[in-house]
Amino acid sequence: MRKTPVLYIIVPCYNEETVLPLTAPAFLEKICALAEKGMISDASRILFVDDGSRDNTWKIICDLAKKDARYMGISQSRNRGHQNAVLAGLMEARSRCDITISIDCDGQDDINAMDEMVAKYLEGFEVVYGVRSRRDTDTLFKKYTAQLFYRLLNWMGAEVVYNHADYRLISSLVLDELAEFKEVNIFLRGLVPLVGFKSTEVYYERSERLAGESHYPLSKMLSLAMDGITSLSVKPIRLISTMGFAVSALSFLMIVWIVAQFFAGKTVQGWASTCAIVCFVCGIQLICIGVIGEYIGKIYLETKARPRYIISDRTYETEEKEEDKE
Repeated sequence: MRKTPVLYIIVPCYNEETVLPLTAPAFLEKICALAEKGMISDASRILFVDDGSRDNTWKIICDLAKKDARYMGISQSRNRGHQNAVLAGLMEARSRCDITISIDCDGQDDINAMDEMVAKYLEGFEVVYGVRSRRDTDTLFKKYTAQLFYRLLNWMGAEVVYNHADYRLISSLVLDELAEFKEVNIFLRGLVPLVGFKSTEVYYERSERLAGESHYPLSKMLSLAMDGITSLSVKPIRLISTMGFAVSALSFLMIVWIVAQFFAGKTVQGWASTCAIVCFVCGIQLICIGVIGEYIGKIYLETKARPRYIISDRTYETEEKEEDKE
């Protein structure tokens, strides 16, 4: 059996002033309950990551940290997106703990699944994925677009766990290896499986958001899907090559047919067929250029090697500086 681990719960926050006062006590209760069972150490903490919120989220986090030392918080210099916020929390915590569990702030993910996650870690697993058992709380549109999202990612070659978002347990061993992945375009749902190590899944039911509004509309889901595909797979480029060969073959057969019709004296001047062919080929070209452009844009960002996150403030930074002075 492994030693009792130090757990850090990583909670990304963006404009969560309405829901944070509701979920923060629940996270603290879970930490206490797991510690009482002897499953985690009393040194376990809750680390909030403020992703450049424009409301009072950071103030609430600071107030929580003043009331209880088990609450900790870091603030990004500006909004950098959910994936970067989660990564910032993971990298901040990896040298302080044995395991991390990342979970959204909205209260939709069942925090009781953490018990089984920690139990799986104690059994020897390094990564435990929280997987939704069903999608009854989703609208019909959200349900089918989400299913399409995961199937598209897998078909495109991005290895992801079906119906898994960012609710997962990761050990410090895996986090150390994850830190070696330097890409700027981050898609953690695909990166974590790439790291490897022994993993398993825990199933849970997702409930309605406790308060506030969702920060992941359809546009952000599509953007996330595009980031996942282009950062983890070159299959779209290969599809373009295949499509190019297919169109070229079709064009060659068309030329043979046109020449045969010409010598047979059956050619008739017309614009319909010409326009149809031109429009078809131009459409294919524009799609191909768009996909290639997306990859070139990603390469452009990667070559700049800009920081993936910048932490502007910590709730515990002053205390650590005072300890260093002593």
